Amino acid sequence: MYIAIMGYGTVGSGVAEVIMNNQANIAKTAGQESIDIKYILDLRDFPGDVNEKLMIKDFSKILEDDDIKVVVETMGGLHPAFEFVSSCLQKGKSVVTSNKELVAAKGDILIKLAEENNVNFLFEASV
Repeated sequence: MYIAIMGYGTVGSGVAEVIMNNQANIAKTAGQESIDIKYILDLRDFPGDVNEKLMIKDFSKILEDDDIKVVVETMGGLHPAFEFVSSCLQKGKSVVTSNKELVAAKGDILIKLAEENNVNFLFEASV
């Protein structure tokens, strides 16, 4: 299974590190053969970073890639996080977020979108 991470600050880079270091255990727990990060979305450049080859700046690559089943949102703030997360949910991608502001302001809308599209919107780390 492929995932994407949106945001590569402290939380996003930590998520990437945990996934990379524990891929086999995470995949087994999730009932998947494998879990791989396909894209990391960030506007900044990270020359020499271990994940440099995964970096993209164009959100539409995540949205239009049917291989991406789960998106981890660690961008923070309300915009463009809300637009990106709601688009992912509408496209049938589950989303996990640590974004307190997003959940507080738009959580009810995003939960409803997830239900309507038979995907998950998970946010425990943000509460």
